[in-house]
Amino acid sequence: MNKGNINLDEISIRGICTDLARSLLFIILAAAAMWLGADGAGRLTYTPQYTSSATVVVSAKGENSAYSSLSMANEMAGVFSEVFQSDALRERVTRDAGEDIQGTITCQAIEETNLLVLNAVSSDPRQAYLYINSALKNYEDVAGYVFSNASLEIVQEPQVPEGPSNVSRLVSMRNMLALAGAAVMAVIVILAYLFRFTVKNTVSASRQLDGTIQGVIPFEKKNGRQKEQRTKQALLLSSPLVSMGFAEASRKAQARIEHHMKKRGLKVLQVASISENEGKSTVAANIALALAEKHKKVLLIDGDLHKPAQFKIFSKKQPGHFSLEDVLRGKADWKEALICDRKEQLYQLLQFHAATDSAGVLDMERLTALMAQWREEMDYIIIDSSPAAVSTDAEVWMQLADTVLLVVRQDWSDVRMINDTVDLVWQSGTDFAGFILNAFKSEWAGARREYGYSHYAAERTYTAERNQYDGRK
Repeated sequence: MNKGNINLDEISIRGICTDLARSLLFIILAAAAMWLGADGAGRLTYTPQYTSSATVVVSAKGENSAYSSLSMANEMAGVFSEVFQSDALRERVTRDAGEDIQGTITCQAIEETNLLVLNAVSSDPRQAYLYINSALKNYEDVAGYVFSNASLEIVQEPQVPEGPSNVSRLVSMRNMLALAGAAVMAVIVILAYLFRFTVKNTVSASRQLDGTIQGVIPFEKKNGRQKEQRTKQALLLSSPLVSMGFAEASRKAQARIEHHMKKRGLKVLQVASISENEGKSTVAANIALALAEKHKKVLLIDGDLHKPAQFKIFSKKQPGHFSLEDVLRGKADWKEALICDRKEQLYQLLQFHAATDSAGVLDMERLTALMAQWREEMDYIIIDSSPAAVSTDAEVWMQLADTVLLVVRQDWSDVRMINDTVDLVWQSGTDFAGFILNAFKSEWAGARREYGYSHYAAERTYTAERNQYDGRK
C-alpha cells in the first residue's frame, strides 16, 4: 500500500468531477465573495479624476517648412509638461482663476504631426477645465522666451469633463478576481479529494486494502415506475428493475465467497462495513438470495440492532408475533420468529425497530447456543451486522461468525480504518473472506482492472495474508 504518494492510475476523473459538482455552490460563493469584495474595496479606495483636453498645432514663425513645424512640435512636447508644472505658471493660473487650482498638465505630441495634446487632470471637473484654459492663456508669459520662434494655435477647445477619466483598478479587475476565486476554490476541492484517504477506484483498492477483493458491484440507479420509486425498492437480484450487469456482478461475488467458505468448511458469514450507508445490508441480502437460488437452505439474520434494514429491503411488515430482539431476550423461540419467504426461498430473522439496549440483548452465552442450533438447521447463515465504526456489536457477531466480509463503498470510508478492522478480524481468530467493492462507478478515463480472480489465485492471496498477519503477531 502506498502512503503519502498519489498515483495517477488511482485517481478517478469521474470522482473529481463529482466532487466539483457537489461543491458547485461553494465555488459560486467564492467567486461572488471575490467579486463583491473587489467591488466594495475598489469603490472605497477609488478617487475619481477628471481630464480636460485641448489640441494645439505648432508652427515655426517666419518659416513655411512643414519639417520645421514638425521638429518644433516634437521639441516642445519634451519640455511643455515641465513648463506647465512650473511654480511660476501655477501662480499665474491661480491668480487668473481666482482660486487655488489642484491638478497636473501633461503634453503629448501626436506622431508624425505638428499637433500637441494637452491634458489637465484634477479631482474636480471644473478645476480641470480652469487649469488648462488658464494655462493656455498664460504659458507665453512664463516660457515665451524658450519658444520665441514658435506659435501655438488651438484647434480643439478644452471642455468641462462630464465624467471621470479613470476607473478603479479593483473594480475593473473584479471579473478576473471572481474567476480566480472560483479557480482557487476548485483547486481546494480537488486537493481535498486527492488527499482524502479513501478507495477511489478498483486500482487503488488493490493497492491500499489488506485483503482479497471478492467482487466489484457497480453503482446502480434505482429506476422504475414512479410508484416503485416512492417506496425506494431495494436493489435485489430478484427485482426486475436491476440491470444485467448488477445482477451478474452480485452473483460472481457470491460464487467467490461460496468457494472461499467451502474450501475451509465455513457456514457462518458476517457481512459488515466501516461506516453507515456503504450498502452492506443490500450486499448481505443479495448473497443470501444468490445462495438460495442454488437451493441452499439459507438463514439471513439482521444483526444490526441499532438501524435494522432487512425488513425494509424485503418490504416486510412486523408479523403479529416476534422479532430477533424477542428471541435474544428469551421471550420467544427462534423458530417462532423465523420468517420463511417462499418467493425467495429464504429464511429470515428480522429486527423491525432499533433495540433499546443492544449491549444487554447480545448475550454471548445465549447467542452461542442459538448459533449451534442454526448451524444444524441451515446450510449457510448470513449475518448483517452493524458498522464497525458505529458500535461494538460487530465485534460480538465476529466471535460467532466463521468468516467476515467487509463492504467498501467507493470514496467513502478511511482506508486506515478499513485495514484496522481487518487486523481486528485476524486478532479475533476469525477468518477474513475479503472485500466487496460496492457502488463503484465506471471510469470516464484511465485503465480499469477487472477482478476475475481464479480460485487458485484467491487461495494463494488468502494464504499470504494469513502468513503476513502471523508474522506480525
